[in-house]
Amino acid sequence: MPSSLSKTRKQIAKKRNGEVNALHQKSRDSQRLHKAGVRDLRLQKLAEARGKREQPIVDRVAFFQEKLKEMDDKAVDVATAQEFVEEFIGQYDEEYDSLKKARRPGRPGSAREDLLKMKIAALRTEFKNGFVIPDIIKEENVKLLAEWEGSWARLTTLPWIKVSSEGNVRQADFPNKGIN
Repeated sequence: MPSSLSKTRKQIAKKRNGEVNALHQKSRDSQRLHKAGVRDLRLQKLAEARGKREQPIVDRVAFFQEKLKEMDDKAVDVATAQEFVEEFIGQYDEEYDSLKKARRPGRPGSAREDLLKMKIAALRTEFKNGFVIPDIIKEENVKLLAEWEGSWARLTTLPWIKVSSEGNVRQADFPNKGIN
């Protein structure tokens, strides 16, 4: 992905007739290589952090896309959308229960168990206030979701809604700040 190191290495090799290995430690060329390497590492860390922040949104959209495929890509009503949200939240229950049963009585929960507990609680709170999902209530939006191939860039073109546990539905913006 980052390529400034390889470009810098290529430029230095061209200047030195193909020899990059024989550089003095404090030379300008070695400093250029070091700076390029540090820059590539920094860009790689930023990309990993961005991917980690974006992954819950991609997973959520993929879940709802799969649910609509099971229903032959038809628009659903609000009650069905609420069922889908409940199922999305419930996907972590089985793992949480197995971790809870594996723990000896009187022992504190594992880190993974605590993480799942917090995640489930956050999802339930979000559902109470308004769970952000792609718009699966209108037919034209369902077609857009069915055409989505998994890329982050196409997510911004999808219309989004918030579905609450009481059945309220309202328009929402793209969740670019991340979810949970």
